[in-house]
Parts: sequence; C-alpha cells; structure tokens
Amino acid sequence: MQEASMEQLWGSSHLGGNVAYIEAMYEAYLKDPNDVPEEWRSYFDRLPRSTETAPHDIPHSTIRENFILHAKNKDTNRPKAASAVSSDFDIKQVKVLDLINAYRVRGHQKADLDPLNLMEREDVPDLQLGYHGLSSADLDTVFQVGNLASGSDTAALSEIIDTLEKTYCTSVGAEYMHIVDTAEKEWIQQRLESVKSHPKYSGEVSKHILERLVAAEGLEKYLQSKYPGTKRFGLEGGESLIPLMDELIQRAGTYQVQEVVIGMAHRGRLNVLINTLGKSPSDLFDEFEGRAQYDSSGDVKYHQGFSSNVMTPGGEVHLALAFNPSHLEIVSPVVEGSVRARQDRRKDTVGTTVMPISIHGDAAFAGQGVVMETFQASQTRAYKTGGTVHVIINNQVGFTTSLREDARSTEYCTDVAKMVQAPIFHVNADDPEAVFFVTQLAADYRFEFKKDIVIDLICYRRRGHNEADEPSGTQPLMYDKIRSQKSTCELYANKLIAEGAIDKAGYDTLINEYRDALDNGHHVVKSLVREPNESMFVDWRPYLGHDWTAHHDTRIELKTLQNVANQLTEVPEGFVVQRQVQKIIEDRRKMTVGAMPINWGYAETMAYATLLHEGNPVRITGQDVGRGTFSHRHAVLHNQKDASRYIPLEKLATENVPFAIYDSFLSEEAVLAFEYGYATTQPGALVVWEAQFGDFANGAQVVIDQFITSGEHKWGRLCGLTMLLPHGYEGQGPEHSSARLERYLQLCAEHNIQVCLPTTPAQVFHMLRRQVIRPLRKPLVALTPKSLLRHKEAISTLEDLAEGSFQTVIDEIESIKPKDVKRIVLCSGKVYYDLLQARREREIDDVAIIRIEQLYPFPEDDLKAALKSYKNVQKVVWCQEEPMNQGAWYSSQHHMRRVVRSLKFASLDYELDYAGRDASASPAAGYMALHVEQQNKLIDDALVG
Repeated sequence: MQEASMEQLWGSSHLGGNVAYIEAMYEAYLKDPNDVPEEWRSYFDRLPRSTETAPHDIPHSTIRENFILHAKNKDTNRPKAASAVSSDFDIKQVKVLDLINAYRVRGHQKADLDPLNLMEREDVPDLQLGYHGLSSADLDTVFQVGNLASGSDTAALSEIIDTLEKTYCTSVGAEYMHIVDTAEKEWIQQRLESVKSHPKYSGEVSKHILERLVAAEGLEKYLQSKYPGTKRFGLEGGESLIPLMDELIQRAGTYQVQEVVIGMAHRGRLNVLINTLGKSPSDLFDEFEGRAQYDSSGDVKYHQGFSSNVMTPGGEVHLALAFNPSHLEIVSPVVEGSVRARQDRRKDTVGTTVMPISIHGDAAFAGQGVVMETFQASQTRAYKTGGTVHVIINNQVGFTTSLREDARSTEYCTDVAKMVQAPIFHVNADDPEAVFFVTQLAADYRFEFKKDIVIDLICYRRRGHNEADEPSGTQPLMYDKIRSQKSTCELYANKLIAEGAIDKAGYDTLINEYRDALDNGHHVVKSLVREPNESMFVDWRPYLGHDWTAHHDTRIELKTLQNVANQLTEVPEGFVVQRQVQKIIEDRRKMTVGAMPINWGYAETMAYATLLHEGNPVRITGQDVGRGTFSHRHAVLHNQKDASRYIPLEKLATENVPFAIYDSFLSEEAVLAFEYGYATTQPGALVVWEAQFGDFANGAQVVIDQFITSGEHKWGRLCGLTMLLPHGYEGQGPEHSSARLERYLQLCAEHNIQVCLPTTPAQVFHMLRRQVIRPLRKPLVALTPKSLLRHKEAISTLEDLAEGSFQTVIDEIESIKPKDVKRIVLCSGKVYYDLLQARREREIDDVAIIRIEQLYPFPEDDLKAALKSYKNVQKVVWCQEEPMNQGAWYSSQHHMRRVVRSLKFASLDYELDYAGRDASASPAAGYMALHVEQQNKLIDDALVG
C-alpha cells in the first residue's frame, strides 16, 4: 500500500494546529495501537524511543520530532523481591509474572504456524497453569501485569492469558528472549503485545494484500498453463512472499532508503522478478520460448538478476536482485558486499541508505555453513551493513529430505540466527495479515537497532522441487494434504468476502485484470518507475567495451612517488612503534631517497599509496592484512603503550577516496564472496582479498568457480577483484606451499581472469596499479611470494617503480650471450631465484632463464619476442616447483609449445621438456629432507637434464 506521507498529514490544516488532538491520539496509541488510524500507528511505530519523558510532558514540537514508545514503568509494575513475598496472593502474583515470561520464551512452540497442520508440536509444561501453582480457580483474580503491554496495570488472569495466547500462540511465533539487550526485548514486547500480534488493518490494506496475492498466484497459474512441466521453481504455497516483499520495500522507503539489494535462490525467483521488481512478462515469456538474445553463454532464467526503480512513500528506491548460481546460500555474502560498497559510495557509515534482503530456503539456511559465516560477519567493522532482513521460504522439506528427521538437529531451521541474537519471527504463510504485520515489525527493528532479523515464512511447496518432480513418492502424507489445501489467496479472499471487505465480483475482477496484463505483456508492478533516476545506478560505462590489453602506462613521476612515500613514514608524536616495525619504517625512509634497494613491502605499499593519491579508493581485507602474514606490510601500526592504531595510508585518503584495511574474521567463503560483491559494485576501486596462505582459498572454491571466473560470461557482470595468494615451496609441508595454481588455470577461458606470478617489487607495484588504471575490469589472481619478501635478489629501484611497467615476460637479465645459449629454462615464481643461484654456483653460461610473469591470458607474443634472440637453442624446458599434475604444466604447456614451434629452432630436439616434481596426490612433501631432495632434483633436471 502507498500510505500517505506523514509530512502531508502534518501539513493538513485540521491536524497541524491541533495539539490536543495529536496528544490524545498518542495517548490512545499507548493504550491500544489498534484504536488509532493505521497511518498514525505506522508512524508512531517507527519513531525513536525515549525512556526519560512522560507522555503528558511532551510539547507539540517534541511529539513531532521524537515520540515516546514506552511510558515509564511504575514501581507497582515491578515484580516483588522474593524476600517480600508473604501472602498466598503475593506468591501467585510472582507465579503470574513467571507465566508471562514463559509465554514470551516458549509461546512459539505452541503457535499455529503450519498451514498444513502437520507440524508436530510438543506439549510445553511452562505454559500450563499447574506448572506455576495456578489453577482455573484463579482465572477471575486480578493481578499486576508487570511490563505486559496490555494497556492496563492490572488484569484478570483470564485476560492476561488471552493476551498472551493471542500474542504468542496463534499464527505468529516470536523468538526474541535470547537477546541480551533489554531495550531490544522491551521494544519487541511492546510491539507484539500491544496489538496481540494482530493489528487491525483498514479495508484498503486488506485489498492491497489480496491484490498482491492474486498477482503471486496468477503468475504461477499462468506459467503452469502456458509452459506445463517446464522448470520454474514456482512459489505455489508461499505466495505470501509477494505482499511481504512489497511492504518491506515500501516501508524501507519511509526510512529514506535509496537502494535495496536482494539475494535469493531459485524458489519463487521468477515471481519476485515479475511482481516485485517489475520485469516485463513478455521478456520472461521470450526466455521460456527460447527467443531471448544473449551476448554471452548466459544462464537459466531462474538465476538471472535484475534491477529497477519503484516509488515509495519516501521517494524513489532502486531495487537490485543479485545474480546467483544454484549454490543456494552463497549469494548472501555477495549481497552484503554489494550493499557495503553502495553504502560506502553514499558515505553511509550506519546503514540507513541501502538495505539488504536475503531470501533463503529452509533446508539451505540450516545446512549451509556460509549462513553462519555471514551472520558472524554482520556486526564486524569490515562487513557490517546496518542489518539484513532475512526471509526464509520454509517449504518444510529439503528437496526430498524430511526436515525434522534428517535435515537438521535443531527445532527450527532458523536456530543458527540466534548466534548473533537476531530476533526470529515464525509466521503462518496462510495468514497474510500476520505476515504483513511481521514484515512491518522486521523493517522497523532493522532501522531501530541496525541488526539482522529473521522472518520464517512457514508455507509449503505445492509441487515438487521443480515442476517435473512427483513429490508424493517421498512425502506421501504431506502431498496428500497439499492436494486438498486451498491456496493462500483463496483462503484470504474468502475471509474478506465473509467480512464484507470485498465481494466475489471484486475478487474476480482482480484475477481477470492480472491475467489480461500478462496476456498483453504489460508490467504488473504499479509502483514501477518508468523513467528511473539514473544517478542511483552504478555507472559501469567507462569500463565497458574494452578489448584485452596486457600493457598499460602505470608510470608515475619520481618526485611524486617520493613525496607520497615521505608521508607514509611519518609517525605521530608520542606514538611508540614496536622495535622491529621501527626498523622497517627507517628502512623505507632510506629506500625513498635511494639509499637502499626497494623490497616487496615498500613497493606494494607504494602501489596503494599512489593509487589513493591519484583518486582511486582502496579496500584490503584478509585474516592478517594489517601486518601481513609474513610481517612485510605493516600498513597498520600499533602503539606499544596504549594499543591505539595508526594507518599511514589514511593520510592519503579523503572523504571521496577512502582507504580501508581490515583483518577479517576466520572465514574464506563468506569473506571472498563479500569482496566479490563489493568489487562488482565499486568499479573504480582496488579491492583486494589476501589469503593467509594461498591454499586457504580452497574454502572459497564455490565463490571462485561460480562467481569470480564465470560471472562475466554467465551474467555480463564485470569485476576487478584482486586475490593475493601466497605461494611457494619453502619446505612448509603440503598445506602451506601451493595456492593450487592449476585450479585457476583450468578455469581460464575467453579472457575471463588474469593469473600472475610477480617476482620483483616493481612487478607487484605495476601489476596492482595496472589493475585500476587500465579501464579493463577482470579479476586478478596473483600468486605472491613468501621467501621473496626479503630475498636479497628480489629487489627493485625507485626508477623501476617510477618509469617501469608490468612485464608479462622477463627475459634473461644477466650477461649471458644469446649466441652461446643451448638451453632455455622457462619458469614462473620463486623457483627462478633457486635456478639463478644454482646456475651461478655451477658457473653455467649456456642456459638462459626466462620468467613468465603472467600465465593467463598467456603472453604468446611477449614470449616469442623474448626467445627470438636465441638462435642456437637445443632444448627448451619448463621448470616448476609443483608436481607434474599440478602447477602450470598441463594447463599452459600448449601455449609454450605453440610459441616454440613458431620460432622453428633448427637444432631443437624436442619442443618442450618438463622439470619439476613427479605427479603427486599431495601438493608438497611434509618432510624437510624430502623437500630438499626433490628441489635439488628439479633444479638439476632444469639446468643440465
């Protein structure tokens, strides 16, 4: 419903000047919110709270700005201390207060939540009178109600129980007593108990809910009749989701929200696209009929994203439905990252302008670990977004798995949300008005407390997992009941007809009008903005249509470089830096004036610094990024006296060009998904995720497979995310050696990502700068070194940074004469320095070592140019530290062979040989002696064969 704006109500002549009328209305609201008009009740519900001012003391101006939602608790309302209990009545008074608390804690276990009435509900002793020493003889006795929001300080026990039963044991089951914050609990209690969880809605609201249900059901019936048996993962049984989404978005608009980002899996997705976001039905029908045009490989229609603008009472709101794969809950942290990027762009540090909505399946919500990870992130500095409204389409079955027996070990699928003390509202989807009320409550809670909240929409799945399934084969009793179950829309229409709110003809008109709109291919979202405000959109136009280029001008003036560097080595007066860190700062001062060679930490930091200086935001996260896992970065300094922090790079940041660096919580999957979502929504920034060790990215493989490497070709979604993955065989065993280079190379195609192994400080400097300065936006997977961070040979000069560029191939750099070279060793990464050392020690002068710094897109032209000067080559060898079945050998050898073949070396006996570890099931040896033995052998094989 599009409710009138409160500004208009205040401005109307018959309200604006009538203070007494407004105060009387507020007093009525405090006693019973159902006694005031819906617009005012909605307004009072959303106003900030105060606990210091009595309602009668409020002047007109203060009421307008700051209404009070809680009157002071009177002393007589407080439970008496146990020591003061002396009479039988006093004992029962305490028991009554215990009973009230029991309903708040366990009333949901008695609630009528299942539309199918199949949910097994255990007896709850706490809710029985006898459990509390009370009986039916006490029902007429008047007791103090404590802080029960019933509109009176006292009530008969029968009235108290009636209030509690209606509030907590009907179609809304509230779980909130696990919350430790008293203010939050009292806020929820007041909202629930004051209207007994069932506020009275006007006929206009009821008709609006019915119209949305007609739309939800109408689309599913239309698709079923037109495309029978075609997969669509329909919403039948859960149609209440559509009025829920409508009200959630409209209410968010009243809080001046500018954008809403939605994540959901496939169940009901087409319905949300058409009936919430306003996708054209004719476009959907084209997809069903195979007439849609695609510029890339595309994806199935129930994974597609969409965006639109709708009008709300608070103004225009941009809606974005995130693209998602079938990996269910993985889209949730992606949405959070996109929301955080939008909030950062709007300089919103609280979370008022952009709201995330995550729509889940019940089995996935309980079963997928990324749900826990996303909740864990929700209040951390790096990942908070001001609260997410979680909506669970609870079909009460997971594909074919019976939920209570096999799909989880807890009573509800939502129990994981308790870990962050999120309130949970279970609601019977066949009571649309209860769904509507819970939706309003959820939105208000989110904006009041800036925390996550969960709506468990308990419904059913009228058909199987998809429209081709026969579900009765595995759930015979459930589907026997479903076959005779009237739809939510029909049940609600019958209720309104019985109440006289609408007649049968009016109901039929709604059905016919919606079907006609579908037949004509018309948009069916009445609030859709046909000419949206484009300033709300993320502008990707500067990054579209660019062909792949390996080289780009990343130079910077030497004086500018030094000026920026000098700012980073200034430490505030009185800030006591740890001794080793102080040495790093002093060395960087020497590097800035050219008195020391530049190491990795300096070059990397200067890449971030110069990008900030040039107006590019930078965001870096990972489990140890402030210091750096190998203590090379020290971007965050810690005062040894008071533990305060100082971040030198922030000196180069501005309000419009922020710098953010956060040590993340111990997650890979949710964190990497978050950063992917952030990077897809902030094209002008350098967004970096660093794994503590490269193999830690294993825990986020679904993000890499389904989003990072394939998102552009499935959904046309550009992304410039940078992954830094420490890699290199240092004898640290199988888990801390390999970043699994082979996995990324196997995923490479169609110029989808970049895979680089920089071996010098200048290379990492220019690689990171290229990632932002070049308008092309492709994910960058950088396998970064460990031992090279302080290797005496892995150094650069100031001139290398100021005047150089990223080199995809680095030719032989020592005084090897090309005409003498009989053997060329091609390699990538840290093994180059091992080969170089061995060649020097053995005084070999007929072997050239050439580094391939970018393995994908493979730089065939650059490699060809490097090899051309060697005319007398007899053998070309690829050398790697990884086992033969891993690393770059299988994925990249055809590129190298093609280059070697094209040069037609006359004396070459074979196109390409291999030097490296033998094939192995494990990435690396766990015993140091074995590691050394293998390393020596591969060096020998490479240099002498």
